[in-house]
Order: sequence, then C-alpha cells, then structure tokens
Amino acid sequence: MDILLRNATIVDPLSSYNNGQYDILVKNGKLALVKKDIHEEVDKEIDLRGKVVSPGFVDVFAHFNDPGLEQKETVESGTAAAIAGGYTNVFALPNTKPSIDSKSFVEYIVQKSDKLPIHVRPLGAATKNIEGKEISEMFDMFQSGAVAFTDGLYPVQSAGLFVKILQYVKSFNGVLIEQPFENTIGSHGLMNEGIVSTQLGLPGIPAISEEIFIQREIELLRYAESKLHITGVSTIKGAELILKAKAEGLNITFSVTPHHLTFCDEDVVTYDTNFKFNPPLRTSADRDALRQLVLDDKVDAIASHHFPQHWDDKIIEFEYAKNGTISLQTAYAAVQTAIPQLKTEQVVKLFSTNMRNVFGLNNGFEMGSMAELTIFDPNATTVLTKENNKSKSANSPFFDQELKGAIVGILSKGKLILN
Repeated sequence: MDILLRNATIVDPLSSYNNGQYDILVKNGKLALVKKDIHEEVDKEIDLRGKVVSPGFVDVFAHFNDPGLEQKETVESGTAAAIAGGYTNVFALPNTKPSIDSKSFVEYIVQKSDKLPIHVRPLGAATKNIEGKEISEMFDMFQSGAVAFTDGLYPVQSAGLFVKILQYVKSFNGVLIEQPFENTIGSHGLMNEGIVSTQLGLPGIPAISEEIFIQREIELLRYAESKLHITGVSTIKGAELILKAKAEGLNITFSVTPHHLTFCDEDVVTYDTNFKFNPPLRTSADRDALRQLVLDDKVDAIASHHFPQHWDDKIIEFEYAKNGTISLQTAYAAVQTAIPQLKTEQVVKLFSTNMRNVFGLNNGFEMGSMAELTIFDPNATTVLTKENNKSKSANSPFFDQELKGAIVGILSKGKLILN
C-alpha cells in the first residue's frame, strides 16, 4: 500500500527535516520521499496539518504477561494499548510463566510479533527462571531476537553474578536493563518510607534501597566496561549517581516513569491501590526534581512500566494489593500534562530517538528504510475511559482525567492506524 501524509510537521533531532512541514510518501512500507507538495497517486492520503510526525515511539519496559498470565494481558491486547499510545516498538518483560529465559520462548514472542502491526521485542531473562542464581543462555536468545536482557521485576541481587552477566553480554554488544531496588532493605514495605508512611501506619520502602543498588550497579559497570540501562529511577539522588557516572564516560542510561513524574507519596493517603507501585511513589521533592531533570535534558527516556493487574489483585486492601499500573495508552499525555513546558523535540528524544540509538533500532526518516512513525497532537487532549481502554486490565490512576496531548496514530509495517 502507498500512503501519503500531507503537511506533516516532522520532529526528529537526527534528521535534516527537523521542525519542517513536509509531505511524506511511504511505498510498500518504506520511506520513499519527503518534500513539499508531493504529487503522486496513492492508496491512502491524509492531511496532518497541525500534527507532529516523529520516529515511532519506543517503550523499553512493559509487561504483556504472555505466556501464562493472559488473564491480565496478552501480546495482542498489550499491542492494542501500545498502538493507542503511539508506540511502534515495545520491549516485553520476561516475567511470564514460564519465564522467557530460553531461545524457544524468545521465538514464541518473535513469531507473535510478526503477525502484529508493531514490533513487540522480547527481553530475555538474565538468569535461568529469573531466580538470580545462574546465567541464562543469553547469546542464543540474542541470536533468536531478544533485544536486551533483564530479570525485570526481580533484579539480580548477587553482585558476583551480575558482574558476570555484564561481561557476558559485552561479548555480543548486548545491553542489560535493571530496575533498581535492594530487596533486603524495605522488603515488606508498601510505600515510600517517610512522613506520609508514618502518618498512614504503613511500612515503608526507604529511598536508600534504590540508591545503594544504583551505586553498586555503577561500580560493577565500571569494572566490566559493559552497557547498562537503569529504568524506573524514582529518587533524585539515584538519578544524580547515574548522571555522575555518565559524566565519567560510563556506558549507562536511565529512564523514569510517567507516574513518578505525575504523583507522589501524598497521593497514597486515600489508600487507592492504583497508587501502589514498585518503586513506590516518592516525595513531592523527588518528583519535582525529576521533572526538572527531564526539562534539562538529563533523563534519557520515559519507560511506561505498563504492569497490568487483574481486578481481584487491585480491588482489595492496600496491604494485599499487587504493584503496578497500565500506562502504555496514557504515557505521552501523562508526561505532557505533568511537564507542560516540555518542548516537542524533547518529547521525541524521550519517547523515541534516544532509545533507538541505545538499542540499535532504525531511525524513522532514513530513505529506503521501513517507515516507523508516530503521529501526535500536543494541543489536543486525551481522556482514558473504561470504554476506550485497550488493555485487558483496568488498573490506572488516570481514568476519566483530561490529559494534555493526544496520539493521532502510527504508521508501522506499511499500515496507517489512526485512533
């Protein structure tokens, strides 16, 4: 199918077309021509005046629960939520049943992805059965299509094992992704440890559990000289440790979540389980400081941390509720709302080009390459409702809230999909 996007404002910091208004011609899924006033007969044409077109959004940390936990989400339903959120690439966590810790399970996700409109890229488990005891066959998984490696929700706690994993992936230029928390500190905590947790009488998870873990990872990275991405950073001290390591020249990047930029521990006072996350919501000072780092171009990416939970894991007492929120569908609008001063070019770096560079994905405006584009409108609004929610689960604090910015659609694998 030949598709013509007219009058699009292209935003791609890596492209010569950046911040210009052009027509975009896509032939058989490939980017064929970008210029003003294209005259060509096509199968589909759409006028995007006032809309932004960027390289397709990338999410590096989403849980699709497939195989084994399909009552929460499937690859197909997660993909539908991702498309509505403007994503053309999503990295799927290995915390499934059984876990994605072998070549065969990586191929299972790859084969499913081949039939879908976007790329769902499996993250291979760093250790066998995600037990943190023995290194998995990462090279085999890499050759079969694993985009990076992580134990996902259960980061590797053994320093000795983790440094071996860093050295292993270095042999094939792989990347490790870690969510930072030391599980022997605050392991029974339910929210951030601080004044609010004391007032509510809830056991806390101290910030030091994250910061000690980050410092350890940096020291091991320095020793192994490998590549590391830390996701879900929730404290300003943790972020500053990473920024210092980057300044030293270490190959490290990090991402923050939309919910840690929007909410803080004070929002937990209602005991609403939709505010229960790991890492937990930190103080308003941490939230505001992270927002400023985003504005200062110090944060590498926004990671959705899309963790669907079945209703019976959320509609219970706060103590027993499971962590997580669905967020692929609202990630962009939530961040644009939390930080309204954010420039469009910054949005594109955070949601697309920075992670494309880190993980070796193609850039959106290379002639002859497969077109992967996200279309969005910073001036429109988004409202997530029970009716338009694409996920199988409904655990989100954003329902029925008007958010600034809206995803118009995506162009991926030769298909134009509009919301």
